[in-house]
Amino acid sequence: MTDTTRFEGYGVLITGGGRGIGAATARRFATEGGRVLVADQDPDAARRTARDLSEQGFTAAACACDVTDQEAVDAAVAHAVRTFGSLDVLVNCAAHCSPDGPRFEEQPDESWARDLDVTLTGAYRCCRAALPHLVDSGRGAIVSVGSVNGVQDFGNHAYSAAKAGLASLTRTLAGRAAARGVRVNLVVPGTVRTSAWEGRDADLEAVRHLYPLGRVGEPEDIAAAVTFLASRDASWITGTALVVDGGLTAIHTGFHQALHE
Repeated sequence: MTDTTRFEGYGVLITGGGRGIGAATARRFATEGGRVLVADQDPDAARRTARDLSEQGFTAAACACDVTDQEAVDAAVAHAVRTFGSLDVLVNCAAHCSPDGPRFEEQPDESWARDLDVTLTGAYRCCRAALPHLVDSGRGAIVSVGSVNGVQDFGNHAYSAAKAGLASLTRTLAGRAAARGVRVNLVVPGTVRTSAWEGRDADLEAVRHLYPLGRVGEPEDIAAAVTFLASRDASWITGTALVVDGGLTAIHTGFHQALHE
């Protein structure tokens, strides 16, 4: 059961909010009383998510936002403040993941730069634009969505480097923002059933057995962690990385299975 008033009166901006983890997070904030601005590079996806929430009686709006464009980021932040009267929570969910080349030396600069620009620098741009408003709110919080790829090797060089950088940014910004009353934290998901895995049910089933809890994650699992860190329930938590991965990085399932074969 969720607390339908935990975010009552809060203005929330979610990048990458049009689908997957971002959309599930928008729903969770909205059901707990938050007023949500769904920002996404795909304006149609943002509008669909916001419309679905509005039709259920929640307060939601949408805007197009390419986090690689500082003007677009500034406009999204201004939109949230103008629409809701305040910005209390920023969720950095926008990301880009390029496939690895056959060999490391064949990775093009363009794909490396794209992953870092969206996933890491995009979050930096959003934090920079939102921070003064989060300070003004008196209860500001930033929650970014990282990945186990930033902790261990699961492939995707550029994406993994960007997610590792996001963990570092979380720690350094938390140190700077704490004295101004803003908390900064990171959620670190494992494999989550999103559109990125569409048509790959066999792959999801294959990796499921690597998870000690016996399943891959759902977007709602990550949304629950994001909203916890953004809430007053986490009022004494900042600079941390909350791993939500079904035990994947803590327990070596393959090792245990090998010993018992």
